[in-house]
Amino acid sequence: MAGRISENLHSQGPGFVLYQGNCVEILAKLKPHSVDLIFADPPYFLSNGGFTCQSGRRAPVKKGNWDKSQGVQKDHAFAMEWLSACHRVLKPSGTLWVSGTHHVIFSIGFAMQQLGYKILNSVTWFKPNASPNLSCRYFTHSTETLIWASPVVEGKLLHTFNYQAMKAQNQGKQMRDLWSMPSPPKSEKQHGRHPTQKPLTLLQRVISSSSAEHDVVLDPFSGSGTTGLAALKLNRHYIGIELEPDYLKLSERRLLGAVPPRRTCLETRAFAAPSGP
Repeated sequence: MAGRISENLHSQGPGFVLYQGNCVEILAKLKPHSVDLIFADPPYFLSNGGFTCQSGRRAPVKKGNWDKSQGVQKDHAFAMEWLSACHRVLKPSGTLWVSGTHHVIFSIGFAMQQLGYKILNSVTWFKPNASPNLSCRYFTHSTETLIWASPVVEGKLLHTFNYQAMKAQNQGKQMRDLWSMPSPPKSEKQHGRHPTQKPLTLLQRVISSSSAEHDVVLDPFSGSGTTGLAALKLNRHYIGIELEPDYLKLSERRLLGAVPPRRTCLETRAFAAPSGP
């Protein structure tokens, strides 16, 4: 099974390839230690009968079956499964970023430590334009947490951190772990919408801070393809994995419109694991 990655190929274009299917199964078909950076925005498991605010109105949280909780134990087991699959394909010098709210991020952080990742930072993303809290029974949710982690190789950390570039972006001062960035503007949704879409500025900072040009960036929950868009704009290669076909089509539209045609297609065979007996 390991080498039949072509079965899951949805599309490919200049500098990117998109696969459709379960990320754990597809990651098992990729070569070990072949990816430089992984950004993951996994399900937050919020579609359980609650309500949210959309365009100033009360609306039910119904993102899809993929966002329904299966209970604490099963949700944590899922985190262990996909994080382990990511660990296998990540280079010893690579890093993993995971975003989430309090609903999942503590489980993910614990799973990372169970699997031997070293947590490098937890970054708080503050959304100045966050939606109001309609119940008026809680503080308004206006942040998400990003955990940045790395494999440990013989007790050493080999990760990339472009310290000077981040300092330059911050008026010559050390960049801190509190990032204030608004949610995606309408201009980033012109090709379609995704319920958990991240702003391009957030992914550009993640990728530019912890990878180099021509590195391979992977997103196991590709969604609307923002990670891929940021990767291509920063001259990286992109591998996206997504279960829902409609979101893959959205990603394809965004990615094809973002890169000049002179870039060659990412060679999918270069990342395929050898076929089993």
